Amino acid sequence: MENIKGFKKNFLWGGATAANQIEGAFNIDGKGLSSADFSEYVPKSQRTGDNHMEVTSDFIDKVKSGQYQGHFPKRVGIDFYHNYKEDIKLFAEMGFKAFRMSINWSRIFPKGYENEPNEAGLAFYDDVFKTLKSYNIEPVVTLSHYETPFGLTEKYNGWINRKVIDHFVHYAETVFNRYKNDVKYWITFNEINVINISPFTGACIISDKLDHPIAASYQALHHQFVASALATQKLKEIDPSAQMGCMIARMKHYPYTCNPQDVLKAQQEDQMNLMYTDVQVRGEYPNFSNNF
Repeated sequence: MENIKGFKKNFLWGGATAANQIEGAFNIDGKGLSSADFSEYVPKSQRTGDNHMEVTSDFIDKVKSGQYQGHFPKRVGIDFYHNYKEDIKLFAEMGFKAFRMSINWSRIFPKGYENEPNEAGLAFYDDVFKTLKSYNIEPVVTLSHYETPFGLTEKYNGWINRKVIDHFVHYAETVFNRYKNDVKYWITFNEINVINISPFTGACIISDKLDHPIAASYQALHHQFVASALATQKLKEIDPSAQMGCMIARMKHYPYTCNPQDVLKAQQEDQMNLMYTDVQVRGEYPNFSNNF
């Protein structure tokens, strides 16, 4: 067997970001609110259980009305929106050749369900890709990285409604056509399995509006699987040379003890974690999922 030393010259060594983490400018140039814009910073000393993951109807109403004055860092980020040329230059100086980023869906379709896109949003990413190209940096672009337009929550309660699939595919088709000469590598959803940890973050679902929130999370997950498959199909029609990938929050589980029950539990948790890639890569649910 050949002994491989080092990385190949064309290996894409880079760094990763997301629009909601870096862009800021949450209400500029026509951008609408997204799920990330309701993500409040809660100090560790004040966290109890999963309270930093919960988003309730009452919380949403208070934030929208201005009654609640919390700290929402993702609305500010590092102001990449206004400083991307400088940031990308610094990135290039580190020798990176790949830049993982996301397009903020709510910057392209402010409410998520418009027929026509926001040209100012498209123009912003035009220049981001142009700047990356000037440094020979390959963009790796995520379509949805916790940036579901809040308008889809107001209209449908997020991904629980199957109609959101069509809006996502319309968005995907729009950016595929716009950037087919700029982007070779795409990802549909970032950490698609996060829906079951934080339904609002992953799917813009307000759980207290539902009778069966856990079942709703899995239904929303299924809708995202379908949307991912349809978007991938659309990409191959528009740009056959492009590649689509998937990404999950990999959570490896180990048995706490050698007790067979602990070993079995760890195996079951790993199976569940791998299901998210199984569906996207193989196109079907694994057999064990029929037991749920």
